[in-house]
Amino acid sequence: MPVAEAGPWLARPLEADRRPVIWDVHCHLNSVPGETPEERMAKLIQYMDRLGINRVMLSLGSVLDEDPSPDRLREHNDEVLRALRTCPGRAFGFVYLNPNYVDFSLREFDRCVRDGPMVGVKLWVAKRCNAPELDPIIERAATLHAAILQHTWLKVGGNLHNESTPYDLVELAGRHPKVPLICGHAGGDWEKSIRIVRATKNISIELAGSDPTSGLVEMAVRELGAERVLFGSDAGGRSFASQLGKVMGAEIPESARRLILGENLRRMWASILKAKGHQV
Repeated sequence: MPVAEAGPWLARPLEADRRPVIWDVHCHLNSVPGETPEERMAKLIQYMDRLGINRVMLSLGSVLDEDPSPDRLREHNDEVLRALRTCPGRAFGFVYLNPNYVDFSLREFDRCVRDGPMVGVKLWVAKRCNAPELDPIIERAATLHAAILQHTWLKVGGNLHNESTPYDLVELAGRHPKVPLICGHAGGDWEKSIRIVRATKNISIELAGSDPTSGLVEMAVRELGAERVLFGSDAGGRSFASQLGKVMGAEIPESARRLILGENLRRMWASILKAKGHQV
């Protein structure tokens, strides 16, 4: 049996057609080499090909804004749209929205998702996600089965102003119990966060942006079930390789590994991707 060429498979002999699909739910253009969105996307594709990553979900532009104005939101999303045009089928976009500007955010959702190529929503630190201003955004996204990725963190030294915690996301999920929500970064302090979201069935966690600490993936699978765990990298702030290491090195069944690396996302996005003419 041949040994696969891509990095994560060097110690795992597999036939080519047995390699799992790898979809990364959390990827950015910032911290990636290049002067333009097109150059940065080309570099990301090089990294993806090296590691066997099939698809990534992009959000935010090349410079991070914690509370962007409507004009800046449009600039962020336009950068992502430019990057997407260079690689149809390899990268998909999450529209970056700011609940401090609800009316504009709804129009931006329509521009980028309803009438454009994007397939989800990215919410960061402009407003805590338990705020009622998020409700119209969640409802609009739900009409198209667009995914919603919410940055969350529990920090020992205290969160940023308006930075959401898993507790906030549980509150939001309770108001929208039929809408799938994604808890970004596994809440940062993952041992607490996994327990916080455990009983809220419409919340999945994604694994991006922390060090590849032993035990994270195993606990998530044990407490939530593999169907509620998603692979994410937070590239280019983090490397694809270090984040894949969490899943590839986890002591979990191979069936669970395949769900986490891609099958869960394929299921979650099947409706909107098919509606936009993509092969799932």
